[in-house]
Amino acid sequence: MTPRFLAARAASLLGLLLVLSLVLFVLQEISHTDAVAATLGANASPEAIAAERARLGLDDPAIDRYLDYLGGLVTGDLGTSFRTKHAVTEDIGTYFPATLELVLFSFASALALAVVFALTSVLRRRGAGVFRGLLFLASTAPTFLLGIFSLVVFYLQLGWLPGSGRLSGAHEADGPTGLLVVDGLLTGDPALSVDALEHLLLPGIALAVGPALAIGRVFRSSLLGTLDAEYVRTARSKGLTERRIVLRHVVRNSLNAALSMSGLQIGFMFAGVLVVESVFSWPGLGSYLGASIPVSDFPAVAGVTLVLGAIYIVANTAADVLQGMADPRVAR
Repeated sequence: MTPRFLAARAASLLGLLLVLSLVLFVLQEISHTDAVAATLGANASPEAIAAERARLGLDDPAIDRYLDYLGGLVTGDLGTSFRTKHAVTEDIGTYFPATLELVLFSFASALALAVVFALTSVLRRRGAGVFRGLLFLASTAPTFLLGIFSLVVFYLQLGWLPGSGRLSGAHEADGPTGLLVVDGLLTGDPALSVDALEHLLLPGIALAVGPALAIGRVFRSSLLGTLDAEYVRTARSKGLTERRIVLRHVVRNSLNAALSMSGLQIGFMFAGVLVVESVFSWPGLGSYLGASIPVSDFPAVAGVTLVLGAIYIVANTAADVLQGMADPRVAR
């Protein structure tokens, strides 16, 4: 991987983040949200309103306001929520671990399902057709509908899994990371980890099904294309089994397209998680955003949008770098 490739990806990353910040600033300008009224109340005196406008810099030229806004973003200042009266950064810090844990679990589940989908198809394992059919069928449903279906079947009818929240009443969230599965392991409380995993299963799988199929189909196509390569035919002529050829020689050379698709899907997951959190009453950024939109809490909405947009951009940049590591030809 060349320094020029890394520099180009870093420049692209910074450029996209700047564009995202500019878009959010423009939306804030045209939203007609009255930050002064939200701060002081509708009955504030004209003198107090003028002083607050001066303090907030609302009378400054637009370019100065944007530079101040950009400086705030760099230092982690996303403004103050009109609804909670807390710094948006603090609110996001409170809600983000729940969303992060859900997305990480879903992404790991999606990768596992995608690998099984691709490898069983290529190796023609027994039951592969049934598994592919079930995954296809589940992915045709919208995420919220799949979530509701899983709630009805596995929570209401069968009672196998919990249907809402992150923990049962028997446990309390108390750990250094905010990721309950990890915190249970770090604090020597495996029951906490098990409880958290049980609560993750329904929303996590509902969120993972669509990305799993997308990644799995791309990975399967790459594997099938690579199986026609000359070195694969040479390996077959030497008597190597199909399983050994695929696992030891074909998989690595088929990763590029799957890595690219994975970068896209993890970004989509952070967008789709907002719907899943609403269905399963998950106390993450989706819940925070859902409560902020009806009351026009623009700083909170913009803060969540910025965080999710930045994650999407960073995830795709990381996927590009991983592609370059897997195939040096990409990084030339």
